[in-house]
Amino acid sequence: MYAYSLLDDCVLLYPVYALLFSDAGLSVAQISSLFVLWSLTGIVLEVPSGALADAVSRRLLLWTGPLLTAAGFALWTVAPSYWTFAIGFVLWGAKGAFGSGALEALVYEELAHLGAADRYAHVMGRARAAALVGVMTATALAGPVLGAGGYGVMGAASVGACVLTAVVAGRFPEHRDRETKAATDAVPTPASEDSSPGWAASLRAGLSEARSNRTVREALLLVPAVTAVWGALDEYTPLLVREAGATDTVVPWWLLLIWVGATAGSLLAGSLRGLGTAGFAALLACAGAALAAGAALPAAGLPLPAGVALVALAFCAFQLTTVLADTRLQNSITGPSRATVTSLAGAATELTTVTVYGTYGLLASTTTHGTTFAVFAAPYLLTALMLACKRPGPGEDT
Repeated sequence: MYAYSLLDDCVLLYPVYALLFSDAGLSVAQISSLFVLWSLTGIVLEVPSGALADAVSRRLLLWTGPLLTAAGFALWTVAPSYWTFAIGFVLWGAKGAFGSGALEALVYEELAHLGAADRYAHVMGRARAAALVGVMTATALAGPVLGAGGYGVMGAASVGACVLTAVVAGRFPEHRDRETKAATDAVPTPASEDSSPGWAASLRAGLSEARSNRTVREALLLVPAVTAVWGALDEYTPLLVREAGATDTVVPWWLLLIWVGATAGSLLAGSLRGLGTAGFAALLACAGAALAAGAALPAAGLPLPAGVALVALAFCAFQLTTVLADTRLQNSITGPSRATVTSLAGAATELTTVTVYGTYGLLASTTTHGTTFAVFAAPYLLTALMLACKRPGPGEDT
């Protein structure tokens, strides 16, 4: 799991693909439209792929997905243009949909198979930390490789990383619970859906649990509220740092500091898995404030390091709350369609992300990246306020 997570994000194009798009002549609006297409692909495929993972094999989707991104990165490298970038993002969006839901469900149920489901936050926190180590490794190498070999060498290395990720995913264990699978298959399937009864049954079971179980529904909605905005802003951090005065070859080093913060947040997840709603709300509020301040400091004429440090602190808290929100969701699911329910949260996240991309493109076209980042701190402050004002139901934490 840790090897998969590290390799999946050790892609040299990650820290600089926004720069690649800009250097290819794309405007901020065009870049944002690519991000929207990326998210729309995920929205369309997210829930169907989650149901497929429940009905067929989660491991199958986890090794197929990276091969799709390998094809996309190859296209970007060989024939960079708006349309090849668009095709690459469609393939990348499909990969994300294949993994979202399937990965969380496989990890949770494999831990449950070992009698260690209570270690989910600890394992996922470390896995996300491994992923961020992959990001930081790629970030540290991106500047020197870009300077020495250009985007061609970076693209070839990125394709190789994706292929290795697929190889590792093929080694995942997968002990499907026979009773759970039987419960899924027991859901009545109309005659018109006989061609894929397992898929249809998994889909209906997941939708039913999300609709009828209040605890699951609230935990599901918390995931996009926490994850979507900072996940979208991540794509613009190279532009934010460059706007603040960093040169292209130095941008990856500043991004490295931001991802050190996010890695720390991942490693804290296991220790803070019992954080209550009030503490969760306070953490989100502090993260939003740090994001706004960090984005605004360079524009105010203050040193770039101070601004980046505050953004890194914000990303630390965002990563921590992302793992904790996912853990709340996994702990609340009791039905057989875990990947489907998790994919619903992923679809909601992608839908929210599309809104962020579109809004970012509009705002950044008329103002600075720093100001736009600061504006997007507001949703976190609002979510924190709503959580702080929420009255816990029976058995809920405070």
